Amino acid sequence: MGRLQRLLPFLDWLPGLGPRAIGKDAWVGLGGAVLALPQSIAYALIAGLPPQYGLYAAMLPVAVACLWGSSRHMVGGPTAAISVVLYTTLAPLAPPGSAQYIEYVLLLTFLAGLFQWSLGALRVGVLVNFVSHSVLLGFTLGAALVIALGQLPYLLGVAVHGRGSAMEAARLLLARLGECDPASLAIGLLGLAVSLLCRWLRPRWPALLLGLLVASLLAWALPARFAGVARVQAFSAALPPFSPLHFDAGAIAQLLPGALACGMLGLVTSLSIARALAGRSQQPLDSNREVRAQGLSNLLGPWFSGSLSAGSFTRSGLNLDSGARSPLAGVFSAAWVAALAWLGSRSLAQIPLPAMAGGILLIAWGLVDRPALRALWRGSRSEFAVMAATAVATLLLPLQNAIYAGVLASLLVYLKRTSQPRVQRWEGPGEEILRVEGSIFFGACDYLQRLIQRSSARRLVLDAQHVNFIDFAGAHMLQQEARRLVGEGRHLVLRNARPRLRDELARQMGEGTALQVE
Repeated sequence: MGRLQRLLPFLDWLPGLGPRAIGKDAWVGLGGAVLALPQSIAYALIAGLPPQYGLYAAMLPVAVACLWGSSRHMVGGPTAAISVVLYTTLAPLAPPGSAQYIEYVLLLTFLAGLFQWSLGALRVGVLVNFVSHSVLLGFTLGAALVIALGQLPYLLGVAVHGRGSAMEAARLLLARLGECDPASLAIGLLGLAVSLLCRWLRPRWPALLLGLLVASLLAWALPARFAGVARVQAFSAALPPFSPLHFDAGAIAQLLPGALACGMLGLVTSLSIARALAGRSQQPLDSNREVRAQGLSNLLGPWFSGSLSAGSFTRSGLNLDSGARSPLAGVFSAAWVAALAWLGSRSLAQIPLPAMAGGILLIAWGLVDRPALRALWRGSRSEFAVMAATAVATLLLPLQNAIYAGVLASLLVYLKRTSQPRVQRWEGPGEEILRVEGSIFFGACDYLQRLIQRSSARRLVLDAQHVNFIDFAGAHMLQQEARRLVGEGRHLVLRNARPRLRDELARQMGEGTALQVE
């Protein structure tokens, strides 16, 4: 039974649900589906996909992640940040919306899922911690700007053709501002205004859905006035079709860098959400199991036309606040999305694209975590610089490269910080004391050696009470400086070293060292 539960972890909680809990989860799932329906279509358009592919990504992948994950409340699906990375990664390789483009999206999703599942299977999901919160803040800020620039042409009713950087898209848009269509702008601003008003007066109502509904009704009621306004592409009502993947070596080589970036971004987003929800609900969380679940959802999803999915801030928060009893609420949400898409595909095709663009602008604004940015500015200027560098990189580089640039900048800041451990200096009776607070490793050797060489005391004491680790380079540096001081008639003393540090020094230095250990 234990082996079966490891293979099918939902057996641990599913049999214990009663009819009342199941009914509650079904109702909560309906609310989640109402929110997911317009969002999923919007994210598909951001990713350059036909609208139904956003709905497909909100079905099977969501159910799999909920059933195999460890979070009781997290709900996934397509997200804005991942959608814009998909578009910027794949638009140079194939025309958006084409059969080849869709094939590339599904193959990239599978590769990202394989990467995610492998991290979880090897129990090294901790690697996602190398993408710091400041990198994620900068990436989402830049992604919000990229999304906004991509949707403004739809809002204004102008055609802008370009696959360059965000700056190039902005230049092309400015050149076409004189061709703005008043009807498209009016319908888009109406939908945006209704959504904003709804958020202000009734925060718990589906603001995006209501904005799209009002704009669509107006366009339908005044066909002569809004006949030229573009609509969402029509699609036939159907469940996700089976999509066999074609594993072409050349395509895999092209897609692999973007797949790794998307997979890492999806894991960082999902685990951040899962941890936040676990803190609010006092629920234990298995990070490696969550990583495996995200990977499994993206391994299975593309075979049924599902693009890359990850945890959703809005849908997960709604799930918790609405009182979901179990992950079954997310499964019900996926089932409701399928039912609503089946019944309302004709109505969805009546949504004006400018109204959808206004809704996407609202989503992009919601991506910007303004309180966190202010707190980062007050708390750490170096981390704020990492955030700003990542945001700028998203505007100048392909988004998958921007993630790598942000991680590199974050690691450089961390290495600089650890290479200069805090050292307190004071005079004692007949000696000078340096208290080192940090590790004595190869990266910090030069800094510590310079501090030792600046001392003119006959007896120099290194207080190692707060030193947890020393490597071979650190031990060699101490031995070298101890010998130099002995040659000058002086002494280097290591004091208050922990037993583990003493043992490490004994192994590294052997017999006959000039370093005195007290």
